[in-house]
Amino acid sequence: MKVVFVGAGNLATNLAVALQQAGHTILQVFSRTARSASALAERVGVPAVTDLSLLDHHADIYIVSITDSALLSFDYSVFPSQSLVVHTAGSIPMDVIPLQHRGVFYPMQTFSRQRIVPFDQIPLFIEAATDDDTRLLLQLAHTINHKVYQLTSADRLYLHLAAVFCSNFVNHCYTMSANILRQHGGLPFSVMLPLIDEVAAKVHSVSPREAQTGPAVRHDENVIRHHQALLADHPDLQQIYTILSDSIQKNS
Repeated sequence: MKVVFVGAGNLATNLAVALQQAGHTILQVFSRTARSASALAERVGVPAVTDLSLLDHHADIYIVSITDSALLSFDYSVFPSQSLVVHTAGSIPMDVIPLQHRGVFYPMQTFSRQRIVPFDQIPLFIEAATDDDTRLLLQLAHTINHKVYQLTSADRLYLHLAAVFCSNFVNHCYTMSANILRQHGGLPFSVMLPLIDEVAAKVHSVSPREAQTGPAVRHDENVIRHHQALLADHPDLQQIYTILSDSIQKNS
């Protein structure tokens, strides 16, 4: 298929590389920032533009991969009426695109420009306004992954919420852990990596509930109280520790 990318950020970079490797033709990359447009365009060997009036009108699919706030204010009249226009956001409804041929192509993963992630293990969540467009998106998605799910905008909000708990909040816990290590003993965060890797590996074979360990799931109140006391000078962390411990106990 012929594809134009509107946006040249982390997700767009990874997806453009994956689609090109799967045999699709990337016609053009647009970004309001010349540096971003050129970086991705050079990577996939196509023209870069920063003016929407120069948008190529020969694509089968236009993939709009920009910030959530930009999606809400974007001028969608720039796209040809016969082509399918999709966005890649997890928390924005499909109908933000006011066109007949509209959809969502959401790869649920964290991305960076510096590290290209293989798409064969990334679940893809799609939605389209018509049956024909749904088939087109399924066809596109299956060229880079067989883990493709059709999901409504309403259910995708909950998917995105679950991802925030699983990824963003967990990563913030890493930050809190790193701060504690640095402030008490000056240890590097790398000492936690074997533990992190084992916890992540474990949930590939058992449920998260079954994989849960630690003082809270054991109802070891002496250890919990001692930890809370250590956090007396950090009431925000103490509160987080208490809330999470209580939640583990209620769900164990």
